[in-house]
Amino acid sequence: MPVTSAVIDDLSQNFPIASIGTAWQLITDRVMGGVSHGTLARDTVADRVAIRMRGDVSLENNGGFFQMSLDLIADSDAIDASAWRGVELAVIGNGQEYNVHLRTADITRPWQSYRQTFKAVGQWQTIELDFANFLPHRIEIPLDTRRLRRLGIVAIGRMFTVDLGVGGIRYLA
Repeated sequence: MPVTSAVIDDLSQNFPIASIGTAWQLITDRVMGGVSHGTLARDTVADRVAIRMRGDVSLENNGGFFQMSLDLIADSDAIDASAWRGVELAVIGNGQEYNVHLRTADITRPWQSYRQTFKAVGQWQTIELDFANFLPHRIEIPLDTRRLRRLGIVAIGRMFTVDLGVGGIRYLA
């Protein structure tokens, strides 16, 4: 199904529902025995409504991540985002680096994704992430934006305190 609107989530729906009708979820490394912990809630950050992810990433017990994730279409189907060049996020954070992970219909393992890093500073900013700059992680197949399924905003890979607000996400023309 081709994407017909640039909006992924403008926070116009009741949390955890995104503008596209699917629900935000918090996923932690506890699913594999880790001990990282986090929360996901609607909040006001620097006078702007946001979805806010907070907590601590721990590397204990082979852990090291938690994420806010959103299916880009219901029913585990895939969408065609090839008309767009990437995604744009409005973010505010605590000066830490975070990742955006994309999953497609080609991905068969939980550890596979296409990744790009961004830094979230202490004031609202718009981050543009071109699809061409997403790197495959533990998958040999190139990113096919005609088969997108899920987007995750991830705190990963090192011990740190997470405080990230997301004020909206859209596809880039």
